[in-house]
Parts: sequence; structure tokens; C-alpha cells
Amino acid sequence: MIKNFITFLKSTKNLSDSTLRAYNADLSLFLKFEKNLIKPDICAYVAYLQSINLKDSSIKRKIVTLRMFYDYLLSIRIIKLSPFSNLKFKFKQERKLPKTLSISEVRRLLDCFICESENKTDFSHRQFVRDGALIDLLISTGIRVAEAAAIRFDDIITYEHAVLIHGKGRKQRIIYISSNETWQRLLTQFKMQKRLSSTSFLFTNRNDKPLTSHSIEKIYKKYANIAKINPVSTPHYLRHTFATNLLANGADLRSVQELLGHASIATTQIYTEVSSLRKKQVLRKYNYRNKL
Repeated sequence: MIKNFITFLKSTKNLSDSTLRAYNADLSLFLKFEKNLIKPDICAYVAYLQSINLKDSSIKRKIVTLRMFYDYLLSIRIIKLSPFSNLKFKFKQERKLPKTLSISEVRRLLDCFICESENKTDFSHRQFVRDGALIDLLISTGIRVAEAAAIRFDDIITYEHAVLIHGKGRKQRIIYISSNETWQRLLTQFKMQKRLSSTSFLFTNRNDKPLTSHSIEKIYKKYANIAKINPVSTPHYLRHTFATNLLANGADLRSVQELLGHASIATTQIYTEVSSLRKKQVLRKYNYRNKL
């Protein structure tokens, strides 16, 4: 039934493969706990999820998945009544402020690609060019790591200095590269990769396979270590930094939403809180009036 449900979602909903995998994992976990899918004890399952210290946000997502699953079973008449028909759950709304890098940290990260060391092998040179283009692209556009990994040659719009991004929910958006330095790095990678790679992907590994989100995180960690940046930071910090600085410098919320590819403006709204918090910190630290 779970397999049929996932197939149904794949054919009727505009969902990404990663979302479908998450739904499948949620339902597989439920199946390990509850053997009776027709008359399950949902409350007992929620209690179990709480007992293994899952965050409310994770539990909420699993319950949403289950509710969709039972709506599906109801629609194909496997069940006559959804176990959720008389159930209501309240979960705490977690609002964690996005973590960002400072401007000096971003500058140190970019400085890693100013000068290439001598006596590099051909692959080391290709790797250096690739990494510089990749990190600079993440800094300059705020795209998600998975979106960077998915870029193909056909997505590069050279006459516009732009890239077609394939976002969550299979939604597409065009991102313009406003920094000439970023564009030159990207163009160098594009030309080299097109000449030497047997794939159509812009970023590949030593074996000419497309980079994964995990491998991009490892690349980021390598240069974050060289640049002496917070060791717990991830490449997603670059997305947060991009958005926060746009808003701090006067960009409107709707434009930032479109640039980030957020389905809801409420998701983008949290960056305004980061911007406000930073302004307060600056005033507390630097306002001369505090010392009078």
C-alpha cells in the first residue's frame, strides 16, 4: 500500500524525489511500529515518537505524511473512516533564527580562491576551478546545495549572465549573477567542464559523477577550515547570509522570496528578524550614546 501511495504521489503531485523519499521513510517507520494499518493507534504512535526525543517539527511532518496516506486509502476505499477524523494535535512552533556568516568570514572564504598554488596536477587544477565557482555561486545567489548539484550545461544562460535553477517541488526560477567575478568563475568552470566531462552536469567529482549535497558540504568544510570559519557552519549558512544581507541593505521581502525560491513568504519573513537582531547588536556595541 505504501509503494502504491508513493507511486500515486509521484504521478499526481509536483514533488521532488527527496520529498518522496522522506514520505517513504516516514511511512516505513510507522509500519515498524504499527502492524494494523487499517485500524492504527495514532495517539500511541505519537507518544512513541515523543519517547525517542524527536523534535516537534519532525513529529508534525510524520503526522502530516500519515494523514495524507490515510486520505489516499479513504479515496480508494481501502478504509471507510480515517483514523484522523476525530484527532487533533498541537505542536509547538519552533522558530530558530537562521545562522549566518559575517562579511569578514565570507571574504576569507573567497580569498581561498585568489591564488592557486604551483605544481598542481591537472585534476587538482580542475578541482580548484570547480570549488571556486561552486562556493562563489552559493555566496552570490543563495541557492540551495541540492540546487547547485543539479545544474546542467543547458541551465547556463550565457547571454543573460544567469542560471536556470531547479528548486523544491520541481519549481524553476532564473537567478541572475550580478557579480562579474562570480560570473567569470562560473563561465570558466562551464567551458572547462563542457570540454572535459562526459556528463551534462556543471559540477562533478573525480570520477566524473555529479556532486551530491554531501560532497558539496565536504568541499565547503575544507575551505571553511582553511579560512578559519566557525567549524559548525554548513554551506546552508551561505544561503542565510545572502538573504539576511539583502534585507539589511534594503531589498524588499517579495523579491528575496523569489530569489530564494520560497513557496511561502512566511518562510522568508524570518530573515527580517535576523536583520533586526543584528541592528540591535550593532547599536548596543557601537552607539556612542551608550557611553555618555
